[in-house]
Amino acid sequence: MDAHFWHQKWEQNDIAFHERDTNPFLIKYFDLLSLSKNNRVFLPLCGKTIAIHWLLSNGYRVVGSELSEIAIKQLFSELAIEPKIGAINEIRCYSADNIDIFVGDIFDLSRGVLGRVDAIYDRAALVALPETMRNRYTAHLIEITDRAPQLLICLDYDQSLLDGPPFSVTDEEVHRHYKDAYDLTLLASVDVVGRLKGKCPAKEHVWLLKQRGV
Repeated sequence: MDAHFWHQKWEQNDIAFHERDTNPFLIKYFDLLSLSKNNRVFLPLCGKTIAIHWLLSNGYRVVGSELSEIAIKQLFSELAIEPKIGAINEIRCYSADNIDIFVGDIFDLSRGVLGRVDAIYDRAALVALPETMRNRYTAHLIEITDRAPQLLICLDYDQSLLDGPPFSVTDEEVHRHYKDAYDLTLLASVDVVGRLKGKCPAKEHVWLLKQRGV
């Protein structure tokens, strides 16, 4: 899997992964991140997620990273916001009041460019990446966000029954990636209604990751 895969998805509007409604786990558990209004929430591999609308409407600042410029143009159009567009090295930046979206490879995004992050919401980033990339992604996310607390949603299913993405990420793998940086709490484990892509049973797991002692 490479950048071409995701560019093609957006070019063909093949975006079944895009939720049309605000994720109920975001609404139910977001307060556990213990944020204040105007805190800055990072959404990695954000696409044009409706979660951005929800966060902005609830008084939070949003920062995102996304590979596809098509997705971000659609996001700002749907927000009815005219962004300022700039560039920092290999990254393009779409900015407006309370929102900054960096367009490009997330691995080109540094802590200095990203800026302050008070929390992370990851519903579709970790599960979008094949196993060979997940170690690099989680280490990079921890580094560029300075271990910001995280609300993480994963899928767990028999990977032999279905090709990803989304990929299966077990509880054991979540611990392996994040146990050295965070205290981990499993908030919910819920069956995917109608099976994953209608083909195989799966569970959605919701995790709260917080720095130890905080």
